[in-house]
Amino acid sequence: MQQFSISPREMCASFWRNRNLIKSLVMREVIGRYRGSVMGILWSFINPVLMLTVYTFVFSVVFKARWSGGSESKTEFALVLFAGLIVFNFFSECVNRAPSLILSNVNYVKKVVFPLEVLPWVSVGSAFFHSSVSLLVWLFAYVIIFGLPHATVLLMPLVIFPLVFLTIGVSWLLASLGVFLRDVTQFIGIVTTVLMFVSPIFYPTTALPLEYRHLLFFNPMTLAIEQARGLLYWGTLPDPQLAAIYLIASLTIAWLGFAWFQKTRKGFADVI
Repeated sequence: MQQFSISPREMCASFWRNRNLIKSLVMREVIGRYRGSVMGILWSFINPVLMLTVYTFVFSVVFKARWSGGSESKTEFALVLFAGLIVFNFFSECVNRAPSLILSNVNYVKKVVFPLEVLPWVSVGSAFFHSSVSLLVWLFAYVIIFGLPHATVLLMPLVIFPLVFLTIGVSWLLASLGVFLRDVTQFIGIVTTVLMFVSPIFYPTTALPLEYRHLLFFNPMTLAIEQARGLLYWGTLPDPQLAAIYLIASLTIAWLGFAWFQKTRKGFADVI
């Protein structure tokens, strides 16, 4: 029986070795999502524009919401909220799709030469494309309303890099579990919904009582959302120590997810 390496080196080498395949599959995934529609790929731009417009109207006009410590700007809450949603939606899109990745690509399982470990990378690449478009929409809205954004926007890769590894690690784990436990697909939808409301997307971390505030940081999305919001809107730099811890934890989760996937993939064909 074929053995699959679980080393961290193989995790990186597999991505580099199959980079052209991943690129092709991501392009097919993105284009295929809008194939047959009149607007085509323009929907990837229209969707975040519509969502930002809705958030701006609902929270600034209907609820008259203001961010704690912010200004009286009617659109501030929508932009701050949308910045957090961009980060969370990237994670949730990949995680929600992960349990069905192998099941929806059964034809690849039967092909010994096909590197199944790239399928989560394809999902991450597709989600990254849509998140990038949403980020461009956010930046465009910020420029229109407030002018040039903070220079800290250029440091967004410091947030994105560990987030990608956290997401790919969880995706590898769930992609494998989804083959053996079909209920994972239903369960993970509930988990991501709960995770959205316990993440500081609709409220700042300071909204929680001081004695419970530290519990929020057990949520893996909290730090990424806070860092992205700080860089994009407030113009603040992330704490170097927390950023380093988050990066190490993300790389560890990525490797553990990869190791689990490699150890269990030999049984995929028997179950499917």
